[in-house]
Amino acid sequence: MPQPSGYDPEETAEIGTDAGYVYVLTNPVMPDLIKIGIARDVAARMRSLYQSGVPVPFECFYAKHVASCRQVEAALHKAFDPHRVNASREFFRLDPECARAILDVIPGEELDLSEDAGAQDENDVAALNREQRRAERFNFGMVDIRPGAVLTWVRDPSITCTVYNDRQVVFEGNVVSLSDAAKTLAARAGSQKVAFRGPLYWKYQGKTLQEWRTEREDAE
Repeated sequence: MPQPSGYDPEETAEIGTDAGYVYVLTNPVMPDLIKIGIARDVAARMRSLYQSGVPVPFECFYAKHVASCRQVEAALHKAFDPHRVNASREFFRLDPECARAILDVIPGEELDLSEDAGAQDENDVAALNREQRRAERFNFGMVDIRPGAVLTWVRDPSITCTVYNDRQVVFEGNVVSLSDAAKTLAARAGSQKVAFRGPLYWKYQGKTLQEWRTEREDAE
């Protein structure tokens, strides 16, 4: 039986049945790329991907246990094929929210992992934290968004914040960073994550801030 483009024999071998996790991974040193794959144990898969050629561990942006993980993975790969970086790899130049939005409407159970689940020791955790802070160095001037602009939460457009200055927003009456606002909302939903790259979680005029940033950098 022919395998889909981007087929990963290591991942498929560990899935004994069709039921399993479909995951979306990010990495702070690859801020505009995501990996879409399948696994029985997502944390173990993240650790196996963290090899000598990768400077810091991967982060799990989203994962869901579904009844037919191979079918869902194949559909996502086909849908996002124009954004694939390499036909033999499962990396896409894509905002992770696009993949999460599709997985959200597929029945299954969401998996909540800490941001350092792919780390192997304390040095890995420290390196990941440093790169997260570096990747977060977004400012609104990069994308010509001015104070007073209204941003919407990616998972509920009725939740908003307002740009306060080049790096902060007003959220629920307090001046905070994009990441702190995202962390507050995620915690209310029961998430155990403690670090967030704010530009991935807030939208302006229908696109995440990361999308605005990537488009601007590509144009330049």
